Amino acid sequence: MATDQNKFQAIISHCKEYGFIFQSSEIYDGLSAVYDYGQYGAQLKKNIRDYWWKSMTQMHENIVGIDAAIFMHPTTWKASGHVDNFSDPMIDNKDSNKRYRVDHLIEGFAETLEADAAAALIAQMEELLKENDFAGLKKLIEDNKIKCAVSGTVNWTDVRQFNLMFSTQLGSVSEEASEIYLRPETAQGIFVNFLNVQKTGRMKIPFGIAQVGKAFRNEIVARQFVFRMREFEQMEMQFFIRPGTQKEWYAYWKEERMKWHKSLGLNPANLQYHDHVKLAHYADAAVDIEYNFPIGFKEVEGIHSRTDFDLSQHQQYSGKKLQYFDPEINQNYIPYVVETSIGLDRCCLMILSEAYEEQDLSTAEKQDSRVVLKFPAKLAPIKLAVLPLTKKDGLPEIARELMAECKQHFYCYYEEKDSIGKRYRRQDAIGTPFCVTIDHQTKEDGTVTIRHRDSMAQERVPMAQVKEIVMKKIME
Repeated sequence: MATDQNKFQAIISHCKEYGFIFQSSEIYDGLSAVYDYGQYGAQLKKNIRDYWWKSMTQMHENIVGIDAAIFMHPTTWKASGHVDNFSDPMIDNKDSNKRYRVDHLIEGFAETLEADAAAALIAQMEELLKENDFAGLKKLIEDNKIKCAVSGTVNWTDVRQFNLMFSTQLGSVSEEASEIYLRPETAQGIFVNFLNVQKTGRMKIPFGIAQVGKAFRNEIVARQFVFRMREFEQMEMQFFIRPGTQKEWYAYWKEERMKWHKSLGLNPANLQYHDHVKLAHYADAAVDIEYNFPIGFKEVEGIHSRTDFDLSQHQQYSGKKLQYFDPEINQNYIPYVVETSIGLDRCCLMILSEAYEEQDLSTAEKQDSRVVLKFPAKLAPIKLAVLPLTKKDGLPEIARELMAECKQHFYCYYEEKDSIGKRYRRQDAIGTPFCVTIDHQTKEDGTVTIRHRDSMAQERVPMAQVKEIVMKKIME
């Protein structure tokens, strides 16, 4: 089996070869840190998105969903603090002119150290970041002789902040155009619509507003495939609560979100919490849910207790009251917020990492192997492959009958080219949980061979039961 770093590269190659994820604008040599989802990747992404959306808006009676615009009034980002505070400490190497995010540079060096030394270095870094001690961060880099990967030197500039927002012009004539931003997160679209949703939906505290959408960050050092991109998708939920109850709701959502990740079929040993050492300017508590990717434990989702910062700021900058009258205590107040924010692209990479397996199936008689994606059936892009054994004798017609019955309920795939063994392998590689073979016995007794992806076990079942078997697995 491949080493972890090799496994990560194997996943990247597999995603391209089997239509999951492509480099954006690849025919023009690509665009750095921007990716396109292919036919199976788009469906996997949609299935994860739909599963999250259902878990939030359908399974909770007090959470509703919205779809806010990407473009927002520029004052939004002044009020939220992004204009002044949405930046990362950067450092340049004077010899190569290559720019690095300070935490990425130090983390990359830490990966080359023994576990105890790496942990000590990361702890030092986090403490310096917490204090915004840029001189201390530069000294830490120099003391550890952390080199530039390009020049191989330690000739560094001072550490300084770099704003991550993309700006653009709104208007058709440049002289009349005003500067606006591509949103760096989806949360602010929820906050500015707080009263609209609360009043039209007759919502009572506590209640949540969920949203899925694109966000954009001008990452100077974007890396690690779809883990860190300049254009990405977020799934966020802001939960509005009575002030003073934030600790209990923070604990509730921390546990609830971990349950959701485990419901994806992830190995619990691959999940962990990581409490923030340095809190964002708006938070009084924050924790990440991390997954053990082939590149190590990395953040997938954040749970933040945001206090009343966001609504207070928008009330101040807009001049509009963003308060809630609570009939239970007969008081007006600005609600506190607990946020859950998950990266959809990172979630896709997490599911791919968990599902990817290289299996050696060799026996004394022959050499054999396969690559399989063990997706949970509810997330698999294709649920059922329908495979007539031959292209003649009426078998394709029977297979098409089964396709017609099933495709109204879940995604199916039809294929009649190549040997049945090669077709099985292709379906394993895209994660299809079931393959059904239509053969000559089907014409005699109405039964088919259904093959289970993970075990490769095969059994004869009545064709009339196929839809029910697949549906049952999807609903697990």
